[in-house]
Amino acid sequence: MTMEWLIDKMRRYPGREAMIFGDERVTYQGLIDCIELWKRLLAKENIRPGQVAALTGEYSPSLCGALLALMNNRNIIVPMSVQGQQQKEQLEIAHADVLVALEGDGGYRAVHYERGSRPPMLQNLADAGHPGLILFTSGTTGVPKAIVHDLIKFAERYKTPRDTLRTLTFLRFDHIGGMNTLLHTLANGGTVVCPKQLLPDDICAMIERYEIELLPTTPSFLNLLLMTGAYQRYDMSSLKMITYGTEVMPEYTLLQLYAALPGVQFRQTYGLSEIGILRAKSKSGDSLLFKVGGEGVETEIRDGILHIRSKFAMEGYLNAPNPFDEEGWFNTQDQVVQEGDYIRILGRRSEIINVGGQKVYPAEVEAVLLQMPEVKDVTVRGEPNVLLGQIVTADVNVVEDIDAKELKRRVQAFCSEKLERHQIPVKVSIEASNLYSDRFKKIRNGSGVYTK
Repeated sequence: MTMEWLIDKMRRYPGREAMIFGDERVTYQGLIDCIELWKRLLAKENIRPGQVAALTGEYSPSLCGALLALMNNRNIIVPMSVQGQQQKEQLEIAHADVLVALEGDGGYRAVHYERGSRPPMLQNLADAGHPGLILFTSGTTGVPKAIVHDLIKFAERYKTPRDTLRTLTFLRFDHIGGMNTLLHTLANGGTVVCPKQLLPDDICAMIERYEIELLPTTPSFLNLLLMTGAYQRYDMSSLKMITYGTEVMPEYTLLQLYAALPGVQFRQTYGLSEIGILRAKSKSGDSLLFKVGGEGVETEIRDGILHIRSKFAMEGYLNAPNPFDEEGWFNTQDQVVQEGDYIRILGRRSEIINVGGQKVYPAEVEAVLLQMPEVKDVTVRGEPNVLLGQIVTADVNVVEDIDAKELKRRVQAFCSEKLERHQIPVKVSIEASNLYSDRFKKIRNGSGVYTK
């Protein structure tokens, strides 16, 4: 089985813009021509159906053409943005047979590898003649898990026609959200605009220049957008919707955004690399309450933890035990509260801080600290403590230079009026570096020198 149905859908819109990359505007016919070129190149490089093919390069029409050609060739695809030793490790974990690397000058190179026997999960996909997808978790500690999807099953949801908007591809193709954006948009005849840099002024300039309607992004980036004031320097009137996910949105940040961009609809998304992107509906633009589910998806809350069973779920991990229970339920590890038909995410269970038996949710403390005029960004996490089990610590990017002891005094004074005693940071660190990863997601492993 192939993904030819997707290319057939794209053929319905030959003259429409499919992608914008820098000054290059590519129609659907142009993208189909690119796919046909890559089909010939795959044959030339002897890249055969069923092989594991890693793909890396700048997000561009050529890269998307290669991706779709590999899907149609029934390859098991490993989208990659990492370099060096990390790339080598991921290639080995994925049992990659070939690496297709797009070069900056428009060329490419194909590197073949000699591999031994492959895991049954990969062999089963190859035997079935199904294209596959391997994504890596973005955890900041330990070896990332290699997640295997059957692309025939994964892409089934995109066969249903849906509305689409002119979309900026903020999340990259090696991210579950980025893959969702690309396939959804192309299956419905929309336009994806590929940014070269993910800085607030660059993104806002692209929204103005290309009349972007949809910005899918993360809370960390949206906080940066507010702090830099970039949205005030550009015409954002084309923007209809901002969707946010991948981490907990601080309520204070959402309310600020809602006031700053009154013409924009804000919608929370929800998904995991293991189960895909689920359909979600926010209670309102300024609310963190939302519904999650959709066709083929079931949800349950057990002991405050969200569990999901989905027909679009992964086949499993290549390098970790099976996480599904006997009935196919996946424990998301997300602690939630339920209000009627809606839920609100409090945080990952692994990130909850236990202070003397009392739970502290980092996002709740961060939402308070972001209200301080001295604070540009903040990450709250737990640190082991002999007496209490854990204490609350805060890594802070400050707006202006300030003495660390003075900042700690102000933080504790400010929090004393808004938080319970066990929620107030005991240690405060001033950080010069960003508190988010290159995917604009909070880093909670810490590195600063604390003021006790």
